[in-house]
Amino acid sequence: MSKISGPLLDRIDIHIDVPAVNYKEMRSGAEPESSGKIRERVMRARGSQLERFSSSPREKLYCNAQMGPRHIRAFCELSLDCEKLLERAMAQQGLTARAHDRILKVARTIADLEGGKSIEPKHIAEAIQYRTLDRTFWA
Repeated sequence: MSKISGPLLDRIDIHIDVPAVNYKEMRSGAEPESSGKIRERVMRARGSQLERFSSSPREKLYCNAQMGPRHIRAFCELSLDCEKLLERAMAQQGLTARAHDRILKVARTIADLEGGKSIEPKHIAEAIQYRTLDRTFWA
Protein backbone atom coordinates (compact mmCIF):
# COMPACT_ATOMS: atom_id res chain seq x y z
CA MET A 1 0.00 0.00 0.00
CA SER A 2 2.90 2.37 0.59
CA LYS A 3 3.63 2.35 -3.15
CA ILE A 4 0.17 3.64 -4.11
CA SER A 5 -0.44 7.36 -3.79
CA GLY A 6 -3.63 8.71 -2.25
CA PRO A 7 -4.73 10.47 -5.47
CA LEU A 8 -4.28 7.24 -7.46
CA LEU A 9 -6.23 5.20 -4.90
CA ASP A 10 -8.94 7.87 -5.01
CA ARG A 11 -9.53 7.04 -8.69
CA ILE A 12 -10.44 3.41 -7.96
CA ASP A 13 -14.20 2.93 -7.50
CA ILE A 14 -14.20 -0.02 -5.12
CA HIS A 15 -11.41 -1.13 -2.84
CA ILE A 16 -11.89 -3.50 0.05
CA ASP A 17 -9.76 -5.81 2.13
CA VAL A 18 -10.80 -9.43 1.58
CA PRO A 19 -9.89 -11.70 4.49
CA ALA A 20 -9.24 -15.42 4.13
CA VAL A 21 -12.33 -17.64 4.15
CA ASN A 22 -13.21 -18.99 7.58
CA TYR A 23 -12.91 -22.79 7.73
CA LYS A 24 -16.39 -23.26 9.22
CA GLU A 25 -17.94 -21.12 6.48
CA MET A 26 -16.08 -23.08 3.84
CA ARG A 27 -17.30 -26.42 5.21
CA SER A 28 -20.88 -25.37 5.91
CA GLY A 29 -23.66 -26.90 3.87
CA ALA A 30 -25.04 -23.53 2.73
CA GLU A 31 -25.45 -23.21 -1.03
CA PRO A 32 -23.79 -20.07 -2.39
CA GLU A 33 -25.54 -18.06 -5.10
CA SER A 34 -24.81 -19.63 -8.49
CA SER A 35 -22.82 -17.82 -11.16
CA GLY A 36 -25.82 -18.10 -13.47
CA LYS A 37 -28.07 -16.23 -11.03
CA ILE A 38 -25.42 -13.57 -10.48
CA ARG A 39 -25.06 -13.17 -14.25
CA GLU A 40 -28.84 -12.71 -14.63
CA ARG A 41 -28.85 -10.02 -11.95
CA VAL A 42 -25.93 -8.21 -13.59
CA MET A 43 -27.56 -8.39 -17.03
CA ARG A 44 -30.80 -6.92 -15.62
CA ALA A 45 -28.82 -4.10 -13.98
CA ARG A 46 -26.93 -3.39 -17.22
CA GLY A 47 -30.27 -3.32 -19.08
CA SER A 48 -31.60 -0.77 -16.58
CA GLN A 49 -28.53 1.36 -17.11
CA LEU A 50 -28.83 1.22 -20.90
CA GLU A 51 -32.49 2.21 -20.64
CA ARG A 52 -31.65 5.07 -18.25
CA PHE A 53 -28.97 6.48 -20.55
CA SER A 54 -30.97 6.06 -23.76
CA SER A 55 -32.65 9.40 -22.96
CA SER A 56 -29.43 11.22 -23.87
CA PRO A 57 -28.69 10.00 -27.43
CA ARG A 58 -25.94 12.60 -28.07
CA GLU A 59 -23.78 11.08 -25.37
CA LYS A 60 -22.95 7.40 -25.54
CA LEU A 61 -23.20 6.19 -21.96
CA TYR A 62 -23.50 2.46 -21.39
CA CYS A 63 -22.95 2.06 -17.66
CA ASN A 64 -22.90 3.98 -14.39
CA ALA A 65 -19.10 4.07 -14.32
CA GLN A 66 -19.13 6.38 -17.36
CA MET A 67 -21.23 9.06 -15.66
CA GLY A 68 -19.70 12.49 -15.29
CA PRO A 69 -20.65 15.06 -12.63
CA ARG A 70 -23.62 16.32 -14.68
CA HIS A 71 -24.97 12.78 -15.12
CA ILE A 72 -24.48 12.01 -11.44
CA ARG A 73 -26.64 15.00 -10.52
CA ALA A 74 -29.31 13.86 -12.99
CA PHE A 75 -29.37 10.13 -12.30
CA CYS A 76 -28.34 9.85 -8.63
CA GLU A 77 -31.03 11.80 -6.84
CA LEU A 78 -30.84 11.36 -3.08
CA SER A 79 -33.44 11.47 -0.35
CA LEU A 80 -32.82 13.62 2.71
CA ASP A 81 -31.69 10.51 4.66
CA CYS A 82 -29.20 9.60 1.92
CA GLU A 83 -27.88 13.18 1.86
CA LYS A 84 -27.35 13.18 5.62
CA LEU A 85 -25.59 9.82 5.57
CA LEU A 86 -23.27 10.82 2.74
CA GLU A 87 -22.54 14.22 4.29
CA ARG A 88 -21.66 12.59 7.62
CA ALA A 89 -19.36 10.07 5.92
CA MET A 90 -17.63 12.82 3.94
CA ALA A 91 -16.98 14.84 7.08
CA GLN A 92 -15.98 11.96 9.37
CA GLN A 93 -13.74 10.17 6.87
CA GLY A 94 -12.41 13.27 5.15
CA LEU A 95 -13.40 11.95 1.72
CA THR A 96 -12.63 13.92 -1.43
CA ALA A 97 -15.01 15.24 -4.07
CA ARG A 98 -13.82 12.44 -6.35
CA ALA A 99 -14.66 9.86 -3.64
CA HIS A 100 -18.11 11.48 -3.32
CA ASP A 101 -18.80 10.92 -7.01
CA ARG A 102 -17.46 7.36 -6.90
CA ILE A 103 -19.69 6.56 -3.93
CA LEU A 104 -22.75 7.83 -5.80
CA LYS A 105 -21.91 5.80 -8.93
CA VAL A 106 -21.41 2.64 -6.89
CA ALA A 107 -24.59 3.28 -4.87
CA ARG A 108 -26.53 3.70 -8.15
CA THR A 109 -25.09 0.36 -9.33
CA ILE A 110 -25.99 -1.38 -6.07
CA ALA A 111 -29.56 -0.08 -6.41
CA ASP A 112 -29.63 -1.33 -10.02
CA LEU A 113 -28.45 -4.78 -8.94
CA GLU A 114 -31.33 -4.91 -6.44
CA GLY A 115 -33.76 -3.74 -9.10
CA GLY A 116 -34.46 -0.49 -7.26
CA LYS A 117 -35.47 2.69 -9.05
CA SER A 118 -34.01 5.03 -6.45
CA ILE A 119 -30.92 5.07 -4.28
CA GLU A 120 -31.69 4.23 -0.65
CA PRO A 121 -29.62 4.84 2.49
CA LYS A 122 -28.58 1.16 2.55
CA HIS A 123 -27.08 1.58 -0.94
CA ILE A 124 -25.14 4.67 0.15
CA ALA A 125 -23.94 2.86 3.28
CA GLU A 126 -22.71 -0.13 1.26
CA ALA A 127 -20.95 2.12 -1.26
CA ILE A 128 -19.23 4.01 1.57
CA GLN A 129 -18.12 0.69 3.01
CA TYR A 130 -16.36 -0.08 -0.28
CA ARG A 131 -14.10 2.93 0.30
CA THR A 132 -12.47 1.38 3.38
CA LEU A 133 -8.92 1.63 2.09
CA ASP A 134 -9.32 5.41 1.74
CA ARG A 135 -9.08 5.88 5.47
CA THR A 136 -7.50 2.62 6.62
CA PHE A 137 -4.17 3.34 4.97
CA TRP A 138 -4.27 7.08 4.28
CA ALA A 139 -5.76 8.59 7.45
